[in-house]
Amino acid sequence: MRKSCILMHISSLPSEYGIGKMGRAAFEFVDFLKSAEVKCWQILPLSPTSYGDSPYQSFSVKAGNPYFIDFEVLEADGLLEHHEFAAFDWESAADKVDYSLLYDHCFDVLRIAYARFKPARFPEYKKFCDENKSWLEDYALFMALKFRYDGKPWYEWDEDISMHRTKAVAAAKKELKKDIGFNKFVQYEFSRQWKELKKYANDSGIEIIGDIPIYCALDSVEAWASPKLFQFDRKRRPIAVAGCPPDDFSPLGQLWGNPLYNWDYHKKTGFEWWIDRIKAASELYDIVRIDHFRGFESYYSIPFGNKDATVGEWKKGPNYELFRLAEEKLGRLDIIAEDLGFITPEVREMLDKCGYPGMKVLQFGFSDGKNEYLPHNYSSTNYYAYTGTHDNETLNGWGGTLDKKSLKFAMKYLSVRKKKDIPSAMIRSAWGSVAMVAVAQIQDFLDSPKEDRMNTPSTLGGNWQFRTQKTDFTAELAKKIRRLNRMYNR
Repeated sequence: MRKSCILMHISSLPSEYGIGKMGRAAFEFVDFLKSAEVKCWQILPLSPTSYGDSPYQSFSVKAGNPYFIDFEVLEADGLLEHHEFAAFDWESAADKVDYSLLYDHCFDVLRIAYARFKPARFPEYKKFCDENKSWLEDYALFMALKFRYDGKPWYEWDEDISMHRTKAVAAAKKELKKDIGFNKFVQYEFSRQWKELKKYANDSGIEIIGDIPIYCALDSVEAWASPKLFQFDRKRRPIAVAGCPPDDFSPLGQLWGNPLYNWDYHKKTGFEWWIDRIKAASELYDIVRIDHFRGFESYYSIPFGNKDATVGEWKKGPNYELFRLAEEKLGRLDIIAEDLGFITPEVREMLDKCGYPGMKVLQFGFSDGKNEYLPHNYSSTNYYAYTGTHDNETLNGWGGTLDKKSLKFAMKYLSVRKKKDIPSAMIRSAWGSVAMVAVAQIQDFLDSPKEDRMNTPSTLGGNWQFRTQKTDFTAELAKKIRRLNRMYNR
């Protein structure tokens, strides 16, 4: 079945409180998608963001982002009074998320709600804690400790607790009992609100596509509490970190800084941790996109302490074996393989064995007629065709980045005479392709300027801030998208 998809993170939903939330505006967006006959809503990782505000650098691979908890839902449950959250100044600009204001105010509001929270009134709370004990206990303690240490990363804490020594952990659990309870409450409330939103979307005929990064952050509960998962030395410092080698776009390469997995250890456990992670993601979302999928075949290893990615080497990953075992235990998985970047014959062989749909990004296509990202070169329907991802320019801004030769080719290929007509023509090209799913960012339907780009890779600051307004989601726009879906049988 041919489908269409709109890519927009929860953070970009309309909101009076600085960032998109899982309340009324989210449900109204689902109604908009249903009216437009869009079958999929793709979001970015739901996990809590750390320094830099990136959902791909999180304190936990399983926890939810507290910023997305809707205050009005808490008000309806009797846990907040309206003035307790409405009085704060949540934004410095209507079209940008101000993460500093969120950090300053959000947890204060949630702590007010927690002070009124009585587990007896919420019978699902104990069940949630029991079912998620394997990760929730460590996470709740980790975040309580981060608060105690003024937000410092775990490797800057006192030695006994940073090394996760048994006596220090037991003492911290006793000392920080109230803060641990608060963090459990926050995760319960996040889970409760997310499940209601997802159910509403599914009941409306819309699937949620979620995203999981391949790597964990160095400052994460996984790195702190489960060091065996990673390539650490005896002092729990990374031996090497993740990134990408230099190329034409990035002469110094990309230094991500994430700790690399100890794949020998994972193999000995039957990839237990990874299979559990995939299972959890498959329950959280309907379809799971795995970022940097090629890293399972081989990954770029950069010595820890290097200032850039110019020195590094490719090393072998677990390859198809991980997914073979995962499907033995979990059944056939609905996964999108983010197969962009440096793709070797070995990576293609792994992708063929997995059989998961890959990605084609039209913005990468306009060099010549042989380019694999142009729709006429798609070798099968087993693709998600993107006009652009969260890491790309808005289509409105993209035309301005092209050299004369590429711009001329793009306009000729798309049959347009004016640069301003490129965005709508790009969308039609993706929708008209043989790809099983066609995807565009909401910015591309709104013809948003370059300033509304979600993320510029390898930069810190100014990213992940794009926000929509209620007035963006008009009946006219829904009608326009609906016509497009019907024209191209999506």
